[in-house]
Amino acid sequence: MHAPQSPRQLTAQVIDRIDAVSAADWDALSGSGGAGPDNPFLRHAFLKALEDSGSVGRKTGWLPQHLILADESGGLQAAAPMYVKGHSQGEYIFDHGWADAFERAGGQYYPKLQVAVPFTPVPGPRLLVRGGDLDVRAALIGALRSVGEQSQMSSLHVTFCREDEAAAMGEAGFLHRIGVQYHFDNPGYGSFDDFLGALASRKRKTIRKEREAIKEYGLEIRALSGHEITHRHWDAFFAFYMDTGGRKWGRPYLTRKFFDLIGAGMPDNVVLMFAEKDGQPVAGALNLKGTDCLYGRNWGCLEEYKFLHFELCYYQAIDYAIEHKLARVEAGAQGEHKIQRGYLPVATHSAHWIAERSFRAAVAEFLERERRVIQQEIAGLAEFSPFRKSEC
Repeated sequence: MHAPQSPRQLTAQVIDRIDAVSAADWDALSGSGGAGPDNPFLRHAFLKALEDSGSVGRKTGWLPQHLILADESGGLQAAAPMYVKGHSQGEYIFDHGWADAFERAGGQYYPKLQVAVPFTPVPGPRLLVRGGDLDVRAALIGALRSVGEQSQMSSLHVTFCREDEAAAMGEAGFLHRIGVQYHFDNPGYGSFDDFLGALASRKRKTIRKEREAIKEYGLEIRALSGHEITHRHWDAFFAFYMDTGGRKWGRPYLTRKFFDLIGAGMPDNVVLMFAEKDGQPVAGALNLKGTDCLYGRNWGCLEEYKFLHFELCYYQAIDYAIEHKLARVEAGAQGEHKIQRGYLPVATHSAHWIAERSFRAAVAEFLERERRVIQQEIAGLAEFSPFRKSEC
């Protein structure tokens, strides 16, 4: 796939592996120098681990085709992590209905282009620009659209991007879609008890009851990070992941090697909530840590304990964020039950370029209706906040 020349003497190129650029150059875009607070999922090490482990690639239907912009001296100025997709799995922004409608009308929806972090419903920058230069960002958006047009694919989707990115892409003809997630905001609590003190009495009692039940099981729960996480822990967590993922999705996405690679390549970003019973692993929840946020990702268990999912995925994450003075916890996709545990609804954003004009018009009409419904849903869900009114 070839990419066109971009303005301001920037050359656009599509690369089929992240190793085609250095980690230092890529991370200068995705870190605080370009795209805001460090998001670990945009790091070179994370994307490389997906590729080197075989979690993404032609066989998985996630073929790397990253778009980069370089200046006259060859210096990397912008990038977007992009993939050719042969399906809509592992995205968490659902377009199966679009695919069905397009193909019923005689079109071919797949393959399509996807700017995303595979299998990762974590909002963050998708247009990675050195120094945040808006002209360079505009050139990157133009290059994305040109790649979409030249590829003759049905569509290009930029999922879980920032709101300002979605707005900028909207000016270039992309369609804006919103969704909803649930995040915990830490205003500076000194302890978990301080967080509980901000809740309405009934909600506070419920959480205390759930956490007391966990203590009665006699489980040992620890938050492990860095070199505290051994091969034994990863073996156990992979077993949790395969068991739970197999029941939920049919085929878990990530390979065993992937966990070794992120453990070795970005150990300070990995936080594993790990539960044992009589020295035997029973459950775990994998998180990644950025500069100001803890991101909940994968969970799994081999033994069922009531409330253990809430403990490992939500309460331990809040505990950790408070202790380490992180501004928020993002607990992943879906789950209105998170509201009662301190995670409030927030909007997520994506941008979609549709090649065929009449299909684009139909999708635009659908998205306009959907946005109104989701905005109303977010406002309505906020009414179920567990916090005392004075804290809202």
